[in-house]
Amino acid sequence: MKSLKVNAGRGYDILIEKGILSSCGEYIKDVSTADTVCIVSDTNVFPLYGETVKNSLEKAGYNVIYYIFNAGEEAKTTETVINIVEFLAENGLTRNDLIVALGGGVTGDMAGFAAAIYLRGIDFVQLPTSLLSQVDSSVGGKTAVDLPQGKNLCGAFLQPVIVLIDTAALDTLSPHYFADGMAEAIKMGCIKSKSLFETIENGDAKSVIDDIIYECVSLKAQVVERDEKEHGERALLNFGHTAGHAIEKLNSFKDVSHGEAVGMGMVLICKAGEANGLTKPGCAERIEKVLKKFNLSGEDKHSVSEIVSAMNADKKRTGDSIKFIFIKDIGEGYINPVKNENIPKLFGV
Repeated sequence: MKSLKVNAGRGYDILIEKGILSSCGEYIKDVSTADTVCIVSDTNVFPLYGETVKNSLEKAGYNVIYYIFNAGEEAKTTETVINIVEFLAENGLTRNDLIVALGGGVTGDMAGFAAAIYLRGIDFVQLPTSLLSQVDSSVGGKTAVDLPQGKNLCGAFLQPVIVLIDTAALDTLSPHYFADGMAEAIKMGCIKSKSLFETIENGDAKSVIDDIIYECVSLKAQVVERDEKEHGERALLNFGHTAGHAIEKLNSFKDVSHGEAVGMGMVLICKAGEANGLTKPGCAERIEKVLKKFNLSGEDKHSVSEIVSAMNADKKRTGDSIKFIFIKDIGEGYINPVKNENIPKLFGV
């Protein structure tokens, strides 16, 4: 087992082990005195792992209920999260009870947000089953749903009480969704670790996936500890996301997955950085090449002009600018606010 501690919120452990879902109740019992646990999951993941998790929780002495929603980013709405909260109220959950997020990034975001707003906050646990959620979204306490105006515009910060990462869950991922998660791992290498990027660039990621996951969550934990509410350094984790979220919005949150969009966003911002002397030449090409290794495209069907227009709803926008994340070179991310009137010029449109 690999483990590390995140010193944010009340502090919590991240445990990484193949097969840990079957014993999740034991670890959760160490951090929660709840009577009732509500598993929040989706129609793809619950049939695979729901019974395993439910049985482990019941064995640990919990009363277990579950809320299942239709899988997909399209479900990540205010309507779904209110349905979850109403389900919790109907079943009489108290402030001492617990939500368990079983699934990928969408599940973690919504279950965490429901936990943040139900009774003004109850505890929740992350059981991430997608690579994207294991390397990134399950750690750090960001929770949110999408609005018609943009992605993740309605949310809250709430740190989980424990994160249990079962790498056996990756065996049931399609190649596309494994690749989707690798885009976030590539992002972390781009902004924080040249060695991580080169491991992914030059080797067989699947053969060292436990090490990749551990390094990603370790790097993210360090950033979150220094800047929990994203007032400074944590914004670096948004590399590729400003354009990526715009691409997801243009594709109606359906046709392009999150990691795929982030990959496109990384290539786009690096090309802009190189054209404006802000990024070392050749970075965009290296990123595009490693994305192609996982059959991820570095370019969306929408024009750069359309993507730039769709960025206006980004939550990183301040009154007169957007905080763009650039890299000087692979492994060296930095924040550079760009005035709204200068954004089209930055992207050459």
